[in-house]
Amino acid sequence: MNKSQEAFFKAKKFIVGGVNSPVRAFAKVGGEPIFIKKALGAWVESLEGIKYLDFVGSYGPLINGHAHPEIIKAICETAQNGTTFGAPTELETQLAELVVKRIKCIDKIRMVSSGTEATMSAIRLARGATGRDFILKFAGCYHGHSDGLLVGAGSGALTLGNPDSLGVPKDFVNLTLSAPFNNPELLADIFKKYGDKLAAVIVEPIAGNMSCVIPSLEFHQTLRELCTKYGTVLIWDEVMTGFRVAFRGALDIFDIEPDLITYGKVIGGGMPVGAFAGKAELMDYLAPLGGVYQAGTLSGNPLAMAAGIANLKLTEEPNFYPRLDFLTQRLKTGLENLGHSVVINAICGMFGLFFTPDKEVNNFEAVQRADSEFFAKFFNGMLKEGIYLPPSAYETWFLSSAFNEDLVDKTIAAAQKVLAEL
Repeated sequence: MNKSQEAFFKAKKFIVGGVNSPVRAFAKVGGEPIFIKKALGAWVESLEGIKYLDFVGSYGPLINGHAHPEIIKAICETAQNGTTFGAPTELETQLAELVVKRIKCIDKIRMVSSGTEATMSAIRLARGATGRDFILKFAGCYHGHSDGLLVGAGSGALTLGNPDSLGVPKDFVNLTLSAPFNNPELLADIFKKYGDKLAAVIVEPIAGNMSCVIPSLEFHQTLRELCTKYGTVLIWDEVMTGFRVAFRGALDIFDIEPDLITYGKVIGGGMPVGAFAGKAELMDYLAPLGGVYQAGTLSGNPLAMAAGIANLKLTEEPNFYPRLDFLTQRLKTGLENLGHSVVINAICGMFGLFFTPDKEVNNFEAVQRADSEFFAKFFNGMLKEGIYLPPSAYETWFLSSAFNEDLVDKTIAAAQKVLAEL
């Protein structure tokens, strides 16, 4: 038994399943999780002292790699003055200003402590502002684990609320509708039936929780037009894509303005954080100005704010996003040329690989057709080659600015070896 196995054995005695987030248990790929001791740049190191090239990146926030000196400096200097006060600090305003000045369609922001909290609060705000109750989400899009969003995805055009987890009462999701992702043709019928009842539509503008799936511009244009027509609040969940896929996030990809945007990950630089933002007339429904209540003891805590400021400032370098996208596309091209039946969706630091005979993967149904069992074998083969991928076929890979061409080519070579052996 190695050190990670010993650590996992002990963890299971005191922590449910031995992990504090299910995907970490390696249940989808077999074997047992690697326990991480430390990390730097593009690398993580296990308890055994083995270094792995890391494509997990803590599932998104580490766009500048692990333990970036500017971020570590900001956290340490801030911690010297205390970790939390339950009172306002100037750091909150500084991060808020950085975000608002980048995003032309928002005026104000509210900081929270997680992406789940951000999406939950944004939906409450939309309901409070519209006086409506129904919300619409899409199959394969994940918006955190609050009760009203854990809704199963049906195979039909529209699924009425159906709990996707034990412990979620049926009544909690009766007001949540689920529709196929990236299917603009169905949207008109859905809005014709429910439009005047819909408080909000929530969507990942680029899905990252069924691996990486990029929808059509038509899908987003149709959604925007219908939400405007029916007075429905359009919420973009950019917890994953915000300030990762481009300087302004998905706004730069689609040039469409949602009514509310939720953030997380990158804006915290590796610390627990979330946020939601929009125009003043909508955001001012929030307490203490309005009647929509939302609060949090650690919202806007100094350590997360300092880390987020440092992280965002690093992405302001002129060539930051072009370089990250170049590396991402280099990896995509390299893996597509290996001669295996794969579809790869990739965009500036986000990467999805699907072992499938399909020509494209652009919705949840196509994701489900991909060979997850073969991915598990591929994952374990890459792990032996020192490449640490997300331990599920449904998770997005992440690249950071700590990567370079040599590391990308190392990954391609490792994949070539593993696929040849498989």
